[in-house]
Amino acid sequence: MPASRLKNSLRGLIVPLALILLWQAASSLGWAKPQILPSPWAVLTKWYQYATPLVPYDPAQGSRLAWYFSGELIQDAIGSLYRVLVGFAIGAVLALPLGLLMGASRRVYGLFNPLVQVLRPIPPIAWIPLSILWFGLGNPPAIFLIAIGAFFPILMNTIAGVHHVDGIYLRAARNLGANQLTMFTRVILPASTPYILSGARIGMGTAFIVVIVSEMIAVNNGLGFRILEAREYFWSDKIIAGMLSIGFVGLAIDTLMSALNNYLLRWHRGLEH
Repeated sequence: MPASRLKNSLRGLIVPLALILLWQAASSLGWAKPQILPSPWAVLTKWYQYATPLVPYDPAQGSRLAWYFSGELIQDAIGSLYRVLVGFAIGAVLALPLGLLMGASRRVYGLFNPLVQVLRPIPPIAWIPLSILWFGLGNPPAIFLIAIGAFFPILMNTIAGVHHVDGIYLRAARNLGANQLTMFTRVILPASTPYILSGARIGMGTAFIVVIVSEMIAVNNGLGFRILEAREYFWSDKIIAGMLSIGFVGLAIDTLMSALNNYLLRWHRGLEH
């Protein structure tokens, strides 16, 4: 299994390495202007400068740990992750119970579904003017937008998960004398967990997309803000470095979410096999 994973990982590097080589060739042969498309080496250099503290470490000024986390890139990544996690948590806390109730009760579903279907197609970006009017500038409007972005994927997947609970499980639980609470906690909730976790993974991805947009408008730090700043000064290398930073942070978050899903769904994987 480890050898197979290593082989698959190496195979996955073929296309990125080929694109980097093509990119370097285009830069070296002068096919692209450095101001428009800087070389990979220029981007890597800017990335290093972006991540490195501006001043050397001085023991008298603080701990070495503080020095490690004083780079602009690290500070921006921490700011973006804070907004993502807080906004995602708020969206999940609101969406999960509502989704379970809408999935389990036709009456609750009929009451809330029209409003949900009207609001769901509205992209979080469209809420930007109202979020600034309601919350001003800073973290609150960004967190509000992220919560909206995470809310609907989790809500819809939770509803779908409850609706797709196998009827055999429900009939078996009723025949064994399970009451409504036991039916919900021991049958419906576990059976709908794969859908809920899939919705959480999609919601986390959406939250990370929304945070970049919100940082370009409502806050003065973060990965999105830094890309917008670099655009204003025409720092193409820093724009690409910021974009790659977003990609790697997003990949790390998705990898963690995937590992968490696999861990929590060990019993489900066993049933499938």
